[in-house]
Amino acid sequence: MDGPDYILSTGELQRVVGEIVTTTPVTDIHTHIYDTRFGDLLLWGVDELVTYHYLIAEVMRAEFGRTTPEEYYAMPKQAQADLIWQRLFLDNSPISEACRGPVTVLAALGLDIAGRDLNTMREYFAQRTAEEYIDEVFALANVKEVVMTNDPFDPLEAPVWEAGGEGDPRFKAALRLDGLIVRWEQTQPALAAQGYDMAADFSGNTFEEIQRFLADWKQKMNPVYMAVSLEESFTFPADDSQAKVIEGAILPFAAREKLPFALMIGVKRLINPRLKLAGDGVGKCDIKAVEYLCANYQDVKFLVTLLSKENQHELAVAARKFPNLMPFGCWWFLNDPSLIDEMTRLRVELLGLSFIPQHSDARILDQLIYKWSHFRAILTRILIEKYSDIMRAGWIPTREEMQRDVEGLFGRNFWEFVK
Repeated sequence: MDGPDYILSTGELQRVVGEIVTTTPVTDIHTHIYDTRFGDLLLWGVDELVTYHYLIAEVMRAEFGRTTPEEYYAMPKQAQADLIWQRLFLDNSPISEACRGPVTVLAALGLDIAGRDLNTMREYFAQRTAEEYIDEVFALANVKEVVMTNDPFDPLEAPVWEAGGEGDPRFKAALRLDGLIVRWEQTQPALAAQGYDMAADFSGNTFEEIQRFLADWKQKMNPVYMAVSLEESFTFPADDSQAKVIEGAILPFAAREKLPFALMIGVKRLINPRLKLAGDGVGKCDIKAVEYLCANYQDVKFLVTLLSKENQHELAVAARKFPNLMPFGCWWFLNDPSLIDEMTRLRVELLGLSFIPQHSDARILDQLIYKWSHFRAILTRILIEKYSDIMRAGWIPTREEMQRDVEGLFGRNFWEFVK
């Protein structure tokens, strides 16, 4: 029997780590993409890719004084894409991370990016079906499964769940609770009209009925976790509707059903309302809310990602103290190479391998390709450095040990935490 496959040189380390990180399939634990059951909610193709809201914000800077947000949004999708392509890709080199993303995707698909002809690229997508393209993207990104974001209050999405039926098994559900938690005042009357005995002031059976609603949707979706996106001003405990819904219904349900609760904290909603989805900003949150939840509800598992760079050290330190806290990903405005590198190094140094380093947050199917390609390159550099550190001390890793480590980061950590 062969012995352990020890890594004996720097060159071999670089080769083996690069190979393992590149070839290990990933579970993408938070996305906004859908399987084909959801019809037009599944976004894909070059026009969707180029008109992603990150690029809308950038083109509005380039078009300041020329095109207003209202004029932009009144354009047909193809005209929007043409404007962004001209201003951000042709008039300027596409070196921002938001622009680099489509370049990476189009190159990975084998398209002629040197020709810079958007219409030629459109022809490629016109020849594909959504089903075919999902397979192609998953293969290129080396993604084996994704977790969607599923909103029971979305009038386009909810009927799909109500109809039942089997979806693509690679697409897992996550029960999004923003409607209950963030928009309680608007949601409560609608739920009462559906037969749930809920009062706006939380009197009577309101908390029990919220839990009945959650149980109904758990049965329909079979989610792997519940999730909410919260503003940077979120505090807990507090005397407001958000805290009351969480304390009175979400946490008891999470504990009883052993269903993890994902907290995504730090957004400032619509600091520029004219930009719509592209108009949100970022703020530093109070980590005390997370610490309180983890300390006082230790039978609940919390997946947490924070939007502000300034919160990352506090979050990693909190995770050292609370095993029911799992930091995950480099969310939204943090999905830039320099910040990903810094955050991932910080987490490795404080938490070892006991975290989830990335999720794509993809809204466009195609984005899986560049989000994971860019991240794998960063992770490879970090792991080579960290393995080199222990090799100099005499701890020689084996290929099997490194494979184990990467599999943990790319999926096993998540599945073991949520089970």
